[in-house]
Amino acid sequence: MTTPDNAADPSAEATAKSTPVATGVAAQNWDTAAADPQYRAAVVDLLGALAYGELAAFERLAEDAKLAPTLSDKAELAKMASAEFHHFERLRDRLAAVGAEPTEAMEPFVAALDGFHRQTAPSDWLEGLVKAFVGDSIASDFYREVAARLDADTRGLVLSVLDDTGHASFAVEKVRAAIDADPRVGGRLALWARRLMGEALSQSQRVVADRDALSTMLVGGVADGFDLAEVGRMFSRITEAHTKRMAALGLAA
Repeated sequence: MTTPDNAADPSAEATAKSTPVATGVAAQNWDTAAADPQYRAAVVDLLGALAYGELAAFERLAEDAKLAPTLSDKAELAKMASAEFHHFERLRDRLAAVGAEPTEAMEPFVAALDGFHRQTAPSDWLEGLVKAFVGDSIASDFYREVAARLDADTRGLVLSVLDDTGHASFAVEKVRAAIDADPRVGGRLALWARRLMGEALSQSQRVVADRDALSTMLVGGVADGFDLAEVGRMFSRITEAHTKRMAALGLAA
């Protein structure tokens, strides 16, 4: 979950700077690009991972709403959870439209994503907000980087389901207010956000490494993949965006 408001979330700015002019597969539509069966398999993997990620985000936001201190906060999270479920439905429907069984496409990613959420279960309301803003945004940055190299139809879908559900500005407002009320909260949340950074990057790497078609696409075997130098630059951009998000929250990176 990210936001186009660069003041609250720098991912849009980072993506705009890093997105190359479309060439190769990125200049094609789905029907043309999918003639390559390995590319098609990689996209099904990617959409499956995203679909389960959105479904898990829906479940987590609905659960986090129980920790909300006020009814208005609870309602706000419920609205965001609903938006995540609509994103899931779009991905599920797209998988079906390209001839993939949605549940089968999601299944390979369940263990890794569930493991990430178990290891980063928030202990309170504020940790939940930081996780949604920081942890989910790292994953979104990664998927945006990948989307720049996909066919136009798939790229448009991926970018649209990564749109902000309203959580970014909401999280910044609530976390900053909590730190203003009790500055000691900042230290605890900064440590929590650093942990999320490490876990989110590891989870992204596991998702790719476990799927041959997806990893082959990313390292240049299919479509317009990354070379090793570009992989390094990609993670540098993701790290820079994370640092800016931490500053937006009033936390030390």
